[in-house]
Amino acid sequence: MPAEPAMLPTISPVVLRLHLDGADRVIDLSELPCPQLARRFADLVHVNAADKPNMAWHTVTQAMMSIRKFLRFVDAAEPDNAATFDIGDLEPDHLDGFEQALIRTYGAGHRNPSVVVATIVRLLRLEFDRRPESFDPEFGERLRFAAREHHPRSKRPLDAYPPPVFEAIKNAALADVRAIQRRIQAGEALAAAGQDPEIAGWDRVENALWHIDRHGPLTMAFLRPLIGKRLGNGRTLNAQLYLTRADVCVLLVALICLTGMEPECAKRLRSDCLSSPARGFVTINYLKRRAGSARAKSVRISDGGTLHHPGALVRLAQRLTARARAHSGSTDLWVDHGDLGLRETFPPGWQSPWQHLHDWQVRHGITDLTDSDGKPVRLDLRRLRKSYKSQQYLKAAGVLSDFASGHTTEVAARHYADIPAHDELHDQAVEDGLVDALGVTLPPPVVLDDDGARLDDSQETLTAQEVDAALTRQRDVFLASCRDFNDSPFGVRGKPCPVSLWGCFECTNAVFTTRHLPQVLTFLDFLERQREEYSGPEWTIRFGLAWNRIVHGIRAKFRDEQVATAQAVAEAGGARLLLPPEFWSRA
Repeated sequence: MPAEPAMLPTISPVVLRLHLDGADRVIDLSELPCPQLARRFADLVHVNAADKPNMAWHTVTQAMMSIRKFLRFVDAAEPDNAATFDIGDLEPDHLDGFEQALIRTYGAGHRNPSVVVATIVRLLRLEFDRRPESFDPEFGERLRFAAREHHPRSKRPLDAYPPPVFEAIKNAALADVRAIQRRIQAGEALAAAGQDPEIAGWDRVENALWHIDRHGPLTMAFLRPLIGKRLGNGRTLNAQLYLTRADVCVLLVALICLTGMEPECAKRLRSDCLSSPARGFVTINYLKRRAGSARAKSVRISDGGTLHHPGALVRLAQRLTARARAHSGSTDLWVDHGDLGLRETFPPGWQSPWQHLHDWQVRHGITDLTDSDGKPVRLDLRRLRKSYKSQQYLKAAGVLSDFASGHTTEVAARHYADIPAHDELHDQAVEDGLVDALGVTLPPPVVLDDDGARLDDSQETLTAQEVDAALTRQRDVFLASCRDFNDSPFGVRGKPCPVSLWGCFECTNAVFTTRHLPQVLTFLDFLERQREEYSGPEWTIRFGLAWNRIVHGIRAKFRDEQVATAQAVAEAGGARLLLPPEFWSRA
């Protein structure tokens, strides 16, 4: 009988073990298709995590979601070869087809397809750098870029809250912090008056708090035999000496409002984060994981005896959580109690305290406020940081070198300065700059009093003949007296002035006297009526310069009495005959 063929070796379960965020993590890929390819990806994730010891567990879980989607796609695309499909069998069509499948799932324009494909490509590049001979050259060329479909980034970063909304959130958080402080101090006073309940009995709250102070929070299992001892709810008892997770969320909101720290950094503060106190300031040290080798950060904050100083807020948090750290042995700043005892408030894998924040904002009526887009306000810790940064930007008067802190000038400009909340400020700055530039290139209008005295600040000099001509109508045009109608700065020398009638307001040849003031005021009235015909920006382009020259360069130079008389003359219609018919047909 012929010998039986050797059995194909089976692949052992694919299990990935990592130590991230201070804990051992296990990822089981055994149930996924394409076991050989799954093993390769597991190895790549392990290598990537080893190269980045401060990688967050959340980052790995997101990468594993992308890997699972890709393995299922390859299994569907290669049903006959899935059991033996390896990384060297990948072709460009696999990545391109995977991207198109994701686009069909999420829809065109969605960012998830490009993010998922980029994650797979980034891991495959690690393998290509290690063993380029394992890949087909054409596939190596495909790894030079992530996705074929371009997903445009959002044009504008996250906006800040309107100042009244930000102040309301900050004040509500600080008010709750004071209430938390009073609650725990009252509980400490009761605990100091209590006795050992094993001796004095469990029928008094003071005795129960005495026990909680010395032995830690009471768990539900411990409290169950004591029901009927008039102790009340165990959570209420523990909360008189220990923070709850909702309390810590309030402290977190207040801290971000006062310091502008990144939410993920504020959640990971250590109990010894303060250092170098001096002259009313203290340094707060924190870790910014996504900053790579420069992840150790610090910022100087104000320190004092009231909660509007962020240093005082951090010291109060240290004081309120000291008892919990003593019982749990934790070195984190944020420690609270739950039904099972003390715990880290923001453990790895638990990223968002949204439920607590939602309940808090509803309780304080934050959701009744109106956001900048007219919709109800929704509390977002990232927008609190943006709002703080916006205030710092306004205090720095837009000087990026004074504003940038914790990031480069380019990042400060792109993410924190160029936000919708600053549009009006930036537009005004551009307008003021153009006015200043125009003031340098265009001298102020020449204005004479009734006796020929100069009322303006222009450096233009007038001869006696030009003054006399301006006062005696010899060279009058519609709105001013022209020093030389055939030598216009806007035309060719020797030919008549080619500009429209309000070009006089920008012309160095124009001279304005009290005789011209009624026509000028009539024209100013025409400009004001045009605001109803045009949008704000279009009106500014058409008439903004002429309006500014009349209001600030001509009318402001005359006495109130002269302006009032000229206005009366204009209202009587005396100036109407001096303006061209085309002007009145348009007006």
